[in-house]
Amino acid sequence: MTPIVPTALYQEVAERLRQRIYAHELTPGTWIDEQKLAEQYGISRTPLREALKVLAAEGLVKLKPRRGCYVTEISRQDLDDIFPLMAMLEARSALEATRCAKAADIHDLEDIHERLEAAARNGRIDAFFEANQEFHRKIQEFSGNRWLLSVIQDLRKVLKMSRLHSLSLEGRLQQSLDEHRAIMAACAAGQAEETERLMHDHLLASHNALARTPEVGGKAE
Repeated sequence: MTPIVPTALYQEVAERLRQRIYAHELTPGTWIDEQKLAEQYGISRTPLREALKVLAAEGLVKLKPRRGCYVTEISRQDLDDIFPLMAMLEARSALEATRCAKAADIHDLEDIHERLEAAARNGRIDAFFEANQEFHRKIQEFSGNRWLLSVIQDLRKVLKMSRLHSLSLEGRLQQSLDEHRAIMAACAAGQAEETERLMHDHLLASHNALARTPEVGGKAE
């Protein structure tokens, strides 16, 4: 591996580890070998430990006294706890976004929605998922509420660790697309309370779809 340059070292280390966790190169429950990683990255263990503290604060790893650091495992109970909270937070964000959105904002959101439509037509689940992430984040940004954005993104970082696509379930891709169409239409029409309701129901539908998967884990839609 290429050694890391010293600029903002612990942040760069945290980002590299974050991406390895999301890619499941470091799988849930894995013990993190600090000495090995420090050697791979050509750094001392001090910035590595600072990076692990950052990831622990995000919920991606757990620091266990006298046992070391482990990649967080996402359980069914975690999903049951997180999704209703996400539904409440993202619904509020959608309400505020619809009230605040300008014409240019709606145009940007429609462009992203077109990417969702194209990905669905071509059956490209990964492309749909990535466009979906951008769609949700754009709405959160429109709300202008930095506290909502921060909390939602922290929760999405944890959900991103999970291992399955609920979108792979039969019929879920089309269902998710229909839900996005309704959210887009309500937002464009300035119907704040309707956008709020639709976003709340959309997150709960995603959770219900994940509950039908045979293994723990999934990606929020």
